[in-house]
Amino acid sequence: MTVAYERQGVGEPLVLLHGLGHTRQAWHSVLPLLVDGRDAIALDLPGFGLSPDLDPAIPREPGTAVSFLGAFFREWGLDRPHVVGHSLGGLIALRLGQAGLVRSVTTLAPAGFWTGAERRYAYAVLTAARHGVRLLPEVTLAGPAGSTARRAASSGTPSGRSDDCSEDTAVAAFRTMADSTAFTATLRAGRERGLFTGDIPGVPVTVAWGTHDCLLPPWQAARVKAMIPGARIVPLPGCGHVPMDDDPVLVAEMIREATGPVRV
Repeated sequence: MTVAYERQGVGEPLVLLHGLGHTRQAWHSVLPLLVDGRDAIALDLPGFGLSPDLDPAIPREPGTAVSFLGAFFREWGLDRPHVVGHSLGGLIALRLGQAGLVRSVTTLAPAGFWTGAERRYAYAVLTAARHGVRLLPEVTLAGPAGSTARRAASSGTPSGRSDDCSEDTAVAAFRTMADSTAFTATLRAGRERGLFTGDIPGVPVTVAWGTHDCLLPPWQAARVKAMIPGARIVPLPGCGHVPMDDDPVLVAEMIREATGPVRV
């Protein structure tokens, strides 16, 4: 397997995992704010962005992601990096913490802590947004004339401050959602029960959630806390499901605090 990634900075290793329908570009506004004293790596998960998809014979489940990320950590010479994950990436980050492969876990609205009804709602919104983006002509997505279309399509990745999101960022996100080869298979795998169970003893866990998240409502954080009593819950005021777009400075500050002081 090969993985596309971007690496900046020198210091303690910090790996950033994106959510469903995103790529490493989801972190492009946050990454430069983390490189002081950190070796920050943002990657494309298999089947997203420039990373090839998994072989169809390989089970698509969080355990598979833990296995291949553990292998890449070894290949890159990363000794138990800090890991930060958003949505789907947040679920994978929690599973990496359970496997003892990371020194801290920071998640933003991690997937998998939904009820059946909440999951069906999220899936319906994401699927509708993907189909809607695929129907939009390329010229409609870009430029002032596409602003209404972009706002309508953004229901699939709702932001609390969508007007603050740059046109380039919005268009890139929508193109990614339309082109991701792993999108449908990942949704199918997410229907399994028990995507995360148990605690993560001995590993600092921070769970951040946008207060205006309409896709995965912030009350789901209480379910994470019930399962991982030692987790620290951090609200992100005014942010939606993609807080990296809404307030990258706030997200970067939260990550720096969650990953602790840089060792020199």
